[in-house]
Amino acid sequence: MLVIGCDYHPSVQHIAWMDTETGECSEKQLRHSDGEAEKFYRDLKAKGVEVRVGIEATGHARWFEHLLAELKFELWVGDPAQIKAARVRKQKNDRQDAEHILKLMMEDRFPRVWVPGAENRDLRQLLWHRHRLVQMRTRIMNQLQAVAMNEGVRGKKGLWSQSGRKQLESFQLAPWATRRRQDLLQLLDQLTPSIAELTTAIEQQAEQSPDAQRLMTHPGVGPITALAYVLIIGSPGRFGCGKQIGSYLGLIPCEDSSAGRQRLGHISKQGNTLLRFLLVEAAQAAVRGDADWRRQFLHLAMRREHKIAKVAMARKLAVRLYWMWRKGWDYQQLLQFGSQGRKLLFSHSVGTTDSTR
Repeated sequence: MLVIGCDYHPSVQHIAWMDTETGECSEKQLRHSDGEAEKFYRDLKAKGVEVRVGIEATGHARWFEHLLAELKFELWVGDPAQIKAARVRKQKNDRQDAEHILKLMMEDRFPRVWVPGAENRDLRQLLWHRHRLVQMRTRIMNQLQAVAMNEGVRGKKGLWSQSGRKQLESFQLAPWATRRRQDLLQLLDQLTPSIAELTTAIEQQAEQSPDAQRLMTHPGVGPITALAYVLIIGSPGRFGCGKQIGSYLGLIPCEDSSAGRQRLGHISKQGNTLLRFLLVEAAQAAVRGDADWRRQFLHLAMRREHKIAKVAMARKLAVRLYWMWRKGWDYQQLLQFGSQGRKLLFSHSVGTTDSTR
């Protein structure tokens, strides 16, 4: 087998390889634009060589992953932070990075990460596309609100009603300000139907997912949050407990403790940005619509502050969704048995004791 450590960049990759049968090893730089990298791997396939390639998790590598899948080469994707932490020397260049990855692979210390399938990635593109369009629309709406406020009108949500739209269009503005208002309104009219179409597509995908449907029984969780949770978490079996979910999503505080002194900072944010944002939004919706969630939120907000309470509720929601998914429960079953089935296990043990007596 030929084991290849690859330091991947969008335009070039530096590889270091070792033949496990002969012990032969070497290194080389391969360009992408002229097809040199693709020719190298296809030549290996033509020779009938069994190949295993290791790279750090990175963006802009989809074509490379598709190429290796087509050639039926084994691809290992590693955690960049753990790979960097395993480096001892302070010297760093592409050749040394490739040799470092190869060394970790040969010593069975390569920190592999879970890689979602092709369908999962494509559905994530749907979620990201809608999210970015919503962000664009929000910026446009904020600019139009600023135009109205400069004319002495603070319409808030009423600005987007038919009467508010007519009032916005009736302002007598300078020529370039008029052009700006016209362009912003045109962009808003283009984005709104596109976002609605993408929202409908997400709802249809959520209806086809039993797991997403189960998570949607929780207050505040809609099809977008439920589908994103299912796609990004992948499988509840990847995690041993709910605390690992909070860590995976970057919803736990940074910590720098030593010698019995604990130092906690802001949340780590070492996780998926989109899902973390959706969980915060869903937690706020749950606080508005559920009395128990509102009571817990107000208690936290009084003890700490509003922002910390929002993040804490988002972490609580992430853990609850994890246990609902793992146990196969809807929201009512979660309330009946507790987050980890403790009440169910307790009642079962009590029944066993009574029967023994």
